[in-house]
Amino acid sequence: MDVLYDLGRAGYEAYLVGGGVRDLLAGIQPKDFDVATDAKPEEVRDVFRRARLIGRRFRLAHVRAGGEIIEVATFRAQPRSPEEGEEQAEEALDDHDHMLDEGGRILRDNVYGSLEDDAFRRDFTVNALYYRVTDFSVVDYVGGMDDMVARQIRLIGDPETRYREDPVRMLRAVRIANKLGFDIEVATAAPIRELADLLTDVPGARLFDEVLKLFLSAQAEKNFDDLIELGLFQVLFPQTAACLHQDGVETLIRGALQGTAARVREDKPVTPAFLFAALLWPALRDAMASAIENGQNLAQTIPEHSGDVAAEQVETVALPRRFSTPMREIWALQPRFHRRNGRRPERLAAHPRFRAAYDFLILRAAAGEETDELVQWWTEYQQGNAPVPPAGGPNPKRRRRRRRRTGETPTSD
Repeated sequence: MDVLYDLGRAGYEAYLVGGGVRDLLAGIQPKDFDVATDAKPEEVRDVFRRARLIGRRFRLAHVRAGGEIIEVATFRAQPRSPEEGEEQAEEALDDHDHMLDEGGRILRDNVYGSLEDDAFRRDFTVNALYYRVTDFSVVDYVGGMDDMVARQIRLIGDPETRYREDPVRMLRAVRIANKLGFDIEVATAAPIRELADLLTDVPGARLFDEVLKLFLSAQAEKNFDDLIELGLFQVLFPQTAACLHQDGVETLIRGALQGTAARVREDKPVTPAFLFAALLWPALRDAMASAIENGQNLAQTIPEHSGDVAAEQVETVALPRRFSTPMREIWALQPRFHRRNGRRPERLAAHPRFRAAYDFLILRAAAGEETDELVQWWTEYQQGNAPVPPAGGPNPKRRRRRRRRTGETPTSD
């Protein structure tokens, strides 16, 4: 509200827009707020001296208000393409504005326009509602209020054209619909399966962010179902999709998603490392199958193949090393749960990834990969109730090393 009022006092129009308005109308507490204004980014910075201008494809201002960051964007106009004329294209490039490539995908998004222009260039009608602080009204050019009442997600304009402009809109349609408990309007859903492969042209880092929004949420399992139904999961996780028919695969993934959703609802921390460990484990298990048949044990095979699975996954969805490393550690610890003699349980329990690996073991047992007895033993061990088998007899090699170190003289037993 401070940002809206300050822009108004400086002589500019300013509206709350997008997810903040949509969620408030749906009775959901918004996570963030966006502001749309007729002030250019540089003019916003003149009003708010601490504002920071960001973005090249979509230039906007980040304004700090209290402990929050408010995104302030200038009204945008509809896309322009080079085919609209050489003069207009040159003007567009000079203004660093909204340009499309030959496939219709947005390259730059900085053509400034009016409030009405801005409404029609937004993705979904429910995201094109503007709260005006001067008279406490909601401005609606696209029928967003009607769609809120009808509980449906509808694209503004021709769906195929809008998806080609930005294929991520297909993922957003699923996420927003399930977040609000709405349906995707028939015409909006119709082209998705045919256009799903367009996601392969989206930068992997952007898809990683979208995957987290889809799966680190209270609606994680419903998002998973809809992504599969619309052919989107198969593009995002092709290795995993190829394993979905195998016994236990969906059980393991759904268990992870259900657990994640429960933690989100309880406001507990969640980590992408555990999520990706579950999503990619079926692909790793499939890759290891032939090696295990040839006599390699699980402990040898996991490190050998985990890197290959992760490398293939980042061809579509990026996986930063800060998450891929703990993911691979969770995998690598799985064989160690079978080693329960001597001090091995103690050393495993001291590992920083032990708790995540234990939770992953529970998922694998539910999927039929491990025994309930193994899980029960480790549960009791953590409670201090599980008997630990003694270590094996004296190790001759270890005894010889001790003698060399201490100068001990061999004696007969």
